[in-house]
Amino acid sequence: MQQDEITRAVLSSDEVVRYLQGGAGQTPDQAKKSIQGYLDELRTTQRYRMYRALQHPLYPILRKIERVQENIGNVSAAVNSNRIIYASNHKSHTDYLIQPLVLDDNQIRPPVIAAGINLFGGALGLIHKHVTGAIPIRRDAESTRDPAYLATLKAYVAERLQRHDLFLYLEGGRSYNGSLKPFKPGLLHAAVQTKRSDLVIIPTAIAYDLVLEDFILSKQGVKRTQRPFLGELTEMVRYAVGYQSRSFVSFGEPIKLANYDPDVGRDMVKLKRRVREKIGKLYKVLPTALLATAIRPSITRSELEERIDELIEILKSSDANLDVETGRAVLDSATSLFTTRGIIVVEGDRYRIRERSVLRYYARTIDHLLSDRGDSALTH
Repeated sequence: MQQDEITRAVLSSDEVVRYLQGGAGQTPDQAKKSIQGYLDELRTTQRYRMYRALQHPLYPILRKIERVQENIGNVSAAVNSNRIIYASNHKSHTDYLIQPLVLDDNQIRPPVIAAGINLFGGALGLIHKHVTGAIPIRRDAESTRDPAYLATLKAYVAERLQRHDLFLYLEGGRSYNGSLKPFKPGLLHAAVQTKRSDLVIIPTAIAYDLVLEDFILSKQGVKRTQRPFLGELTEMVRYAVGYQSRSFVSFGEPIKLANYDPDVGRDMVKLKRRVREKIGKLYKVLPTALLATAIRPSITRSELEERIDELIEILKSSDANLDVETGRAVLDSATSLFTTRGIIVVEGDRYRIRERSVLRYYARTIDHLLSDRGDSALTH
Protein backbone atom coordinates (compact mmCIF):
# COMPACT_ATOMS: atom_id res chain seq x y z
CA MET A 1 0.00 0.00 0.00
CA GLN A 2 1.50 3.31 -1.07
CA GLN A 3 2.06 6.36 1.08
CA ASP A 4 -0.72 8.37 -0.61
CA GLU A 5 -3.19 5.74 0.59
CA ILE A 6 -2.01 6.36 4.15
CA THR A 7 -2.59 10.06 3.57
CA ARG A 8 -6.14 9.41 2.38
CA ALA A 9 -6.79 7.21 5.39
CA VAL A 10 -5.52 9.91 7.77
CA LEU A 11 -7.64 12.60 6.11
CA SER A 12 -10.74 10.39 6.46
CA SER A 13 -10.25 9.59 10.17
CA ASP A 14 -13.04 10.89 12.41
CA GLU A 15 -10.93 13.30 14.48
CA VAL A 16 -9.19 14.78 11.44
CA VAL A 17 -12.50 15.14 9.57
CA ARG A 18 -13.94 17.10 12.49
CA TYR A 19 -10.93 19.40 12.52
CA LEU A 20 -11.11 19.93 8.74
CA GLN A 21 -14.57 21.40 9.18
CA GLY A 22 -12.92 24.47 10.67
CA GLY A 23 -13.33 26.12 14.04
CA ALA A 24 -10.90 27.13 16.78
CA GLY A 25 -10.24 30.34 14.86
CA GLN A 26 -9.51 28.62 11.53
CA THR A 27 -11.36 28.31 8.25
CA PRO A 28 -11.67 24.86 6.63
CA ASP A 29 -8.95 25.85 4.12
CA GLN A 30 -6.59 26.89 6.92
CA ALA A 31 -7.32 23.69 8.82
CA LYS A 32 -6.59 21.60 5.71
CA LYS A 33 -3.30 23.46 5.17
CA SER A 34 -2.23 22.76 8.76
CA ILE A 35 -3.11 19.07 8.52
CA GLN A 36 -1.34 18.68 5.17
CA GLY A 37 1.79 20.38 6.48
CA TYR A 38 1.98 18.03 9.44
CA LEU A 39 1.36 15.03 7.19
CA ASP A 40 4.24 16.05 4.92
CA GLU A 41 6.46 16.24 8.00
CA LEU A 42 5.38 12.84 9.33
CA ARG A 43 5.62 10.98 6.02
CA THR A 44 8.58 8.54 6.10
CA THR A 45 9.54 5.21 4.51
CA GLN A 46 11.44 2.24 5.89
CA ARG A 47 13.80 0.58 3.38
CA TYR A 48 14.87 -2.57 5.17
CA ARG A 49 17.86 -3.59 3.04
CA MET A 50 19.38 -0.13 3.34
CA TYR A 51 18.53 -0.16 7.06
CA ARG A 52 20.62 -3.30 7.58
CA ALA A 53 23.52 -1.78 5.67
CA LEU A 54 23.64 1.11 8.18
CA GLN A 55 25.51 -1.16 10.59
CA HIS A 56 28.70 -0.74 8.58
CA PRO A 57 29.22 3.06 8.80
CA LEU A 58 28.03 2.95 12.42
CA TYR A 59 30.54 0.24 13.36
CA PRO A 60 32.88 2.66 15.24
CA ILE A 61 30.03 3.29 17.70
CA LEU A 62 28.50 -0.19 17.71
CA ARG A 63 31.79 -1.94 18.45
CA LYS A 64 31.94 -0.08 21.76
CA ILE A 65 28.63 -1.54 22.94
CA GLU A 66 28.16 -5.27 23.45
CA ARG A 67 24.56 -6.28 22.78
CA VAL A 68 23.01 -8.73 25.27
CA GLN A 69 19.44 -9.92 24.76
CA GLU A 70 17.03 -11.43 27.25
CA ASN A 71 13.81 -13.31 26.52
CA ILE A 72 13.94 -12.79 22.74
CA GLY A 73 11.71 -15.88 22.54
CA ASN A 74 8.79 -13.71 23.69
CA VAL A 75 9.16 -11.72 20.47
CA SER A 76 9.81 -14.70 18.20
CA ALA A 77 6.64 -16.40 19.44
CA ALA A 78 4.51 -13.31 18.85
CA VAL A 79 5.85 -11.77 15.68
CA ASN A 80 4.23 -14.03 13.09
CA SER A 81 0.68 -13.86 14.39
CA ASN A 82 0.47 -10.42 16.00
CA ARG A 83 0.97 -6.73 15.29
CA ILE A 84 3.46 -5.64 17.94
CA ILE A 85 3.98 -2.41 19.85
CA TYR A 86 7.33 -2.46 21.64
CA ALA A 87 7.07 -0.17 24.67
CA SER A 88 10.43 0.76 26.18
CA ASN A 89 12.21 3.01 28.63
CA HIS A 90 14.70 5.45 27.08
CA LYS A 91 18.28 5.86 28.30
CA SER A 92 20.42 7.05 25.40
CA HIS A 93 20.49 8.12 21.78
CA THR A 94 22.18 4.77 21.17
CA ASP A 95 18.87 3.05 22.06
CA TYR A 96 17.70 3.81 18.50
CA LEU A 97 20.62 1.73 17.20
CA ILE A 98 20.90 -1.06 19.76
CA GLN A 99 17.31 -2.17 20.18
CA PRO A 100 16.43 -2.57 16.47
CA LEU A 101 19.74 -4.37 15.89
CA VAL A 102 18.98 -6.87 18.65
CA LEU A 103 15.80 -7.72 16.75
CA ASP A 104 17.63 -7.84 13.43
CA ASP A 105 20.32 -10.10 14.96
CA ASN A 106 17.48 -12.58 15.51
CA GLN A 107 15.98 -12.28 12.00
CA ILE A 108 13.11 -10.10 13.23
CA ARG A 109 12.41 -7.06 11.08
CA PRO A 110 12.89 -3.87 13.09
CA PRO A 111 9.73 -1.85 13.78
CA VAL A 112 9.13 1.77 12.91
CA ILE A 113 10.37 3.97 15.76
CA ALA A 114 8.68 7.12 17.06
CA ALA A 115 11.62 9.51 17.59
CA GLY A 116 12.08 13.13 18.65
CA ILE A 117 12.03 15.59 15.77
CA ASN A 118 15.43 16.95 16.87
CA LEU A 119 16.91 13.77 15.33
CA PHE A 120 15.67 14.74 11.87
CA GLY A 121 18.15 17.44 10.91
CA GLY A 122 20.79 17.18 8.18
CA ALA A 123 22.04 13.81 6.91
CA LEU A 124 20.63 11.97 9.93
CA GLY A 125 17.19 13.33 9.10
CA LEU A 126 17.44 11.97 5.54
CA ILE A 127 18.40 8.55 6.92
CA HIS A 128 15.41 8.52 9.26
CA LYS A 129 13.02 9.80 6.59
CA HIS A 130 14.08 7.48 3.77
CA VAL A 131 15.79 4.48 5.42
CA THR A 132 14.74 3.75 9.02
CA GLY A 133 11.21 5.10 8.51
CA ALA A 134 11.22 6.67 11.98
CA ILE A 135 8.25 8.91 12.78
CA PRO A 136 9.28 12.45 13.82
CA ILE A 137 7.54 13.49 17.04
CA ARG A 138 7.24 17.11 18.15
CA ARG A 139 7.48 17.56 21.92
CA ASP A 140 7.44 21.35 22.25
CA ALA A 141 4.62 22.87 24.29
CA GLU A 142 3.02 24.67 21.33
CA SER A 143 2.71 21.52 19.22
CA THR A 144 1.44 19.35 22.06
CA ARG A 145 -1.43 21.84 22.51
CA ASP A 146 -2.20 22.15 18.79
CA PRO A 147 -5.35 20.11 18.00
CA ALA A 148 -4.35 19.92 14.31
CA TYR A 149 -1.02 18.33 15.16
CA LEU A 150 -2.44 15.93 17.74
CA ALA A 151 -5.24 14.76 15.46
CA THR A 152 -2.85 14.24 12.54
CA LEU A 153 -0.23 12.46 14.65
CA LYS A 154 -2.72 10.05 16.23
CA ALA A 155 -4.30 9.19 12.89
CA TYR A 156 -0.91 8.76 11.18
CA VAL A 157 0.46 6.49 13.92
CA ALA A 158 -2.68 4.36 13.77
CA GLU A 159 -2.33 3.97 10.01
CA ARG A 160 1.39 3.13 10.14
CA LEU A 161 0.59 0.50 12.75
CA GLN A 162 -1.73 -1.18 10.25
CA ARG A 163 1.37 -1.85 8.12
CA HIS A 164 4.35 -2.05 10.50
CA ASP A 165 5.19 -2.97 14.06
CA LEU A 166 5.86 0.11 16.17
CA PHE A 167 8.49 1.02 18.78
CA LEU A 168 7.51 3.61 21.41
CA TYR A 169 9.54 5.30 24.13
CA LEU A 170 6.72 6.03 26.54
CA GLU A 171 8.76 8.35 28.78
CA GLY A 172 8.64 10.84 25.90
CA GLY A 173 12.43 11.28 25.86
CA ARG A 174 15.58 10.25 27.65
CA SER A 175 15.69 10.39 31.43
CA TYR A 176 17.98 13.28 32.38
CA ASN A 177 18.28 12.29 36.04
CA GLY A 178 18.50 8.53 35.48
CA SER A 179 15.14 7.52 36.96
CA LEU A 180 12.30 5.77 35.17
CA LYS A 181 10.06 8.72 34.24
CA PRO A 182 6.26 8.79 34.28
CA PHE A 183 4.85 7.51 31.00
CA LYS A 184 3.10 9.76 28.50
CA PRO A 185 0.05 7.90 27.17
CA GLY A 186 -0.67 9.89 23.98
CA LEU A 187 1.04 7.69 21.38
CA LEU A 188 0.03 4.52 23.19
CA HIS A 189 -3.59 5.66 23.16
CA ALA A 190 -3.33 6.45 19.44
CA ALA A 191 -1.92 3.00 18.75
CA VAL A 192 -4.58 1.18 20.76
CA GLN A 193 -7.28 3.04 18.79
CA THR A 194 -6.52 0.84 15.78
CA LYS A 195 -8.56 -1.80 17.64
CA ARG A 196 -6.81 -4.66 15.87
CA SER A 197 -7.67 -7.99 17.46
CA ASP A 198 -4.06 -9.16 17.04
CA LEU A 199 -2.46 -6.10 18.65
CA VAL A 200 -0.08 -6.76 21.57
CA ILE A 201 2.41 -4.74 23.59
CA ILE A 202 5.78 -6.27 24.35
CA PRO A 203 7.28 -4.44 27.35
CA THR A 204 10.96 -3.79 26.62
CA ALA A 205 13.74 -2.51 28.86
CA ILE A 206 17.22 -1.32 27.98
CA ALA A 207 20.09 -0.83 30.43
CA TYR A 208 23.79 -0.03 30.05
CA ASP A 209 26.80 -0.51 32.28
CA LEU A 210 27.65 3.03 31.20
CA VAL A 211 25.38 5.43 29.32
CA LEU A 212 27.35 7.30 26.67
CA GLU A 213 25.75 10.63 27.59
CA ASP A 214 25.95 10.12 31.38
CA PHE A 215 27.98 13.27 32.06
CA ILE A 216 25.86 15.38 29.70
CA LEU A 217 22.51 14.23 31.12
CA SER A 218 23.51 14.26 34.79
CA LYS A 219 24.90 17.79 34.66
CA GLN A 220 21.62 19.10 33.29
CA GLY A 221 19.37 17.00 35.52
CA VAL A 222 16.14 18.02 33.81
CA LYS A 223 15.34 18.73 30.19
CA ARG A 224 14.89 22.45 29.61
CA THR A 225 14.87 22.82 25.83
CA GLN A 226 14.98 20.58 22.76
CA ARG A 227 18.61 20.72 21.68
CA PRO A 228 19.72 20.12 18.07
CA PHE A 229 21.04 16.58 17.81
CA LEU A 230 24.27 17.58 16.08
CA GLY A 231 25.18 19.71 19.11
CA GLU A 232 24.62 16.77 21.41
CA LEU A 233 26.54 14.50 19.04
CA THR A 234 29.62 16.70 19.37
CA GLU A 235 29.53 16.27 23.15
CA MET A 236 28.89 12.53 22.84
CA VAL A 237 31.99 12.10 20.68
CA ARG A 238 34.03 13.70 23.45
CA TYR A 239 32.78 11.24 26.06
CA ALA A 240 33.10 8.28 23.67
CA VAL A 241 36.88 8.28 24.06
CA GLY A 242 37.71 5.05 25.93
CA TYR A 243 34.03 4.20 26.27
CA GLN A 244 33.02 0.51 26.46
CA SER A 245 29.77 -0.90 27.77
CA ARG A 246 27.33 -3.77 27.68
CA SER A 247 23.74 -3.09 26.75
CA PHE A 248 20.96 -5.35 27.99
CA VAL A 249 17.71 -5.45 26.02
CA SER A 250 15.05 -7.44 27.87
CA PHE A 251 11.68 -8.40 26.37
CA GLY A 252 8.61 -9.19 28.44
CA GLU A 253 5.62 -11.38 27.72
CA PRO A 254 3.07 -9.91 25.28
CA ILE A 255 0.13 -7.97 26.71
CA LYS A 256 -3.03 -8.43 24.63
CA LEU A 257 -4.74 -5.11 23.95
CA ALA A 258 -8.11 -6.57 23.02
CA ASN A 259 -8.92 -6.43 26.75
CA TYR A 260 -8.41 -2.64 26.91
CA ASP A 261 -10.91 -0.16 25.48
CA PRO A 262 -9.19 3.05 24.24
CA ASP A 263 -12.43 4.96 24.83
CA VAL A 264 -12.50 4.04 28.53
CA GLY A 265 -10.14 6.22 30.52
CA ARG A 266 -9.81 3.73 33.38
CA ASP A 267 -8.68 1.02 30.96
CA MET A 268 -5.93 3.23 29.56
CA VAL A 269 -4.72 4.18 33.04
CA LYS A 270 -4.55 0.49 33.99
CA LEU A 271 -2.68 -0.32 30.78
CA LYS A 272 -0.15 2.46 31.28
CA ARG A 273 0.53 1.36 34.87
CA ARG A 274 0.82 -2.29 33.89
CA VAL A 275 3.29 -1.58 31.08
CA ARG A 276 5.42 0.69 33.29
CA GLU A 277 5.51 -1.90 36.07
CA LYS A 278 6.56 -4.64 33.61
CA ILE A 279 9.34 -2.48 32.13
CA GLY A 280 10.56 -1.62 35.61
CA LYS A 281 10.84 -5.30 36.54
CA LEU A 282 12.57 -6.16 33.26
CA TYR A 283 15.18 -3.42 33.70
CA LYS A 284 18.58 -5.05 34.23
CA VAL A 285 20.13 -4.04 37.54
CA LEU A 286 23.81 -3.73 36.68
CA PRO A 287 26.88 -3.44 38.94
CA THR A 288 27.37 0.25 38.15
CA ALA A 289 23.91 1.09 39.52
CA LEU A 290 24.52 -0.92 42.69
CA LEU A 291 27.93 0.65 43.35
CA ALA A 292 26.52 4.12 42.71
CA THR A 293 23.65 3.53 45.14
CA ALA A 294 25.76 2.13 47.98
CA ILE A 295 28.90 4.28 47.85
CA ARG A 296 29.67 6.97 50.45
CA PRO A 297 31.98 10.00 50.00
CA SER A 298 34.84 7.95 51.47
CA ILE A 299 34.46 4.24 52.20
CA THR A 300 36.61 1.11 52.39
CA ARG A 301 36.09 -1.73 49.96
CA SER A 302 34.89 -4.09 52.69
CA GLU A 303 32.34 -1.55 53.96
CA LEU A 304 31.13 -0.89 50.44
CA GLU A 305 30.85 -4.58 49.67
CA GLU A 306 28.74 -5.09 52.80
CA ARG A 307 26.40 -2.22 51.86
CA ILE A 308 25.98 -3.65 48.36
CA ASP A 309 25.15 -7.09 49.78
CA GLU A 310 22.41 -5.45 51.89
CA LEU A 311 21.11 -3.64 48.83
CA ILE A 312 21.03 -6.83 46.78
CA GLU A 313 18.89 -8.54 49.43
CA ILE A 314 16.38 -5.66 49.24
CA LEU A 315 16.29 -5.92 45.45
CA LYS A 316 15.78 -9.67 45.55
CA SER A 317 12.65 -9.09 47.62
CA SER A 318 11.43 -6.78 44.82
CA ASP A 319 12.01 -9.53 42.23
CA ALA A 320 14.59 -7.32 40.48
CA ASN A 321 16.37 -8.52 37.34
CA LEU A 322 19.88 -8.74 38.84
CA ASP A 323 23.04 -9.18 36.80
CA VAL A 324 25.17 -10.35 39.75
CA GLU A 325 24.22 -11.29 43.30
CA THR A 326 27.18 -10.47 45.55
CA GLY A 327 28.89 -7.26 46.56
CA ARG A 328 32.25 -8.71 45.59
CA ALA A 329 31.07 -9.43 42.04
CA VAL A 330 29.65 -5.89 41.80
CA LEU A 331 32.96 -4.30 42.78
CA ASP A 332 34.96 -6.61 40.53
CA SER A 333 32.84 -5.48 37.58
CA ALA A 334 31.98 -1.83 38.24
CA THR A 335 35.12 -0.43 39.86
CA SER A 336 37.22 -0.29 36.71
CA LEU A 337 34.30 1.08 34.66
CA PHE A 338 33.86 4.04 37.02
CA THR A 339 37.56 4.71 37.61
CA THR A 340 38.37 4.66 33.89
CA ARG A 341 35.58 7.17 33.28
CA GLY A 342 36.77 9.37 36.16
CA ILE A 343 33.59 8.97 38.21
CA ILE A 344 35.27 7.55 41.32
CA VAL A 345 38.83 7.31 42.63
CA VAL A 346 40.25 4.24 44.38
CA GLU A 347 43.26 4.81 46.63
CA GLY A 348 44.47 1.53 48.07
CA ASP A 349 41.45 0.01 49.80
CA ARG A 350 39.42 3.23 49.91
CA TYR A 351 36.79 4.40 47.41
CA ARG A 352 36.15 8.13 46.99
CA ILE A 353 33.55 10.03 44.99
CA ARG A 354 34.77 12.27 42.18
CA GLU A 355 31.62 12.96 40.10
CA ARG A 356 28.71 13.05 42.53
CA SER A 357 26.05 14.05 39.98
CA VAL A 358 26.98 11.17 37.67
CA LEU A 359 26.82 8.67 40.54
CA ARG A 360 23.40 9.98 41.49
CA TYR A 361 22.32 9.52 37.87
CA TYR A 362 23.23 5.82 38.00
CA ALA A 363 21.77 5.35 41.49
CA ARG A 364 18.40 6.72 40.35
CA THR A 365 18.16 4.11 37.60
CA ILE A 366 16.95 1.61 40.20
CA ASP A 367 14.87 3.99 42.34
CA HIS A 368 11.65 2.44 41.00
CA LEU A 369 12.71 -0.86 42.60
CA LEU A 370 13.58 0.77 45.95
CA SER A 371 10.53 2.92 46.53
CA ASP A 372 10.16 1.71 50.13
CA ARG A 373 13.64 2.79 51.24
CA GLY A 374 13.18 6.55 50.99
CA ASP A 375 15.28 8.86 48.84
CA SER A 376 18.68 8.38 50.43
CA ALA A 377 18.70 5.41 52.75
CA LEU A 378 21.73 3.83 51.13
CA THR A 379 23.08 6.62 48.97
CA HIS A 380 25.72 9.30 49.36
